[in-house]
Amino acid sequence: MSQEQDYLNPSEHPVAAIIKGIDRDVERGEDILMLGFSLVLLAPSFAPLLPPRVLLPLMALIFAVSATLARRNFYGMQRRLAVSMGQLEGYDLAMLRPVADIFIEHPKYTLAEAFNPLKNLNRTGKSVLGGLLINPLWMPIFYTLGIQFGEEKQLGLLNKAIIGVEQRIVPQKQLDINDLAKDRLPK
Repeated sequence: MSQEQDYLNPSEHPVAAIIKGIDRDVERGEDILMLGFSLVLLAPSFAPLLPPRVLLPLMALIFAVSATLARRNFYGMQRRLAVSMGQLEGYDLAMLRPVADIFIEHPKYTLAEAFNPLKNLNRTGKSVLGGLLINPLWMPIFYTLGIQFGEEKQLGLLNKAIIGVEQRIVPQKQLDINDLAKDRLPK
C-alpha cells in the first residue's frame, strides 16, 4: 500500500507549504474547468462537419468530463490536506481551519447526486426551460454547465480561504508603494 501524499515540504514552514500546494491544485482545477469551457467554445467550428444531434451531446459530455476531473482534483486536495494536517498541531492547525472548513462544508453532494436530475430539480427545471427556449438538444448542455458552475464556485470559495490564510501568514506591516517611492527620492 502506498503512503498517502501530503503537502508538507521539509524546507518550508508547514502552513506555507500546505497553502502553496493547495493553491497550485486549485489552479489545476481551474485550468481543467477552463479547458472544458474552451473546448465547448470551439464546438461551433465543427458545426459544418458534425450534425447538431452529434455535436450538442459531445458538448454536454465535455462539460461532464471537465466537472468530473475538477471534482476528483478537489477530493485529492481534501485527502492531501487531511494527511498534512494530521502531522501538525496547535497554532498551525488553527491557521488552516478556514481552508479545512471549505472541504467540510462544500462538497455537500457527490457527483452521483450532481448528475441525478431528480435530486437537482432546480437545475433540471432551468435546463428544461433553456431547452424549450432554444432547442431540446441543449437541455443536457445546460444541466452539465450547471454542474461545471458548481465546481467553479467551490474552487472560488477555496481560493478565498487560501487568500485569507496567506494574508495571516504574511507579516501585517507591508511596505506601501508611497513608502518605497519616498526612499528613492533624492533628499
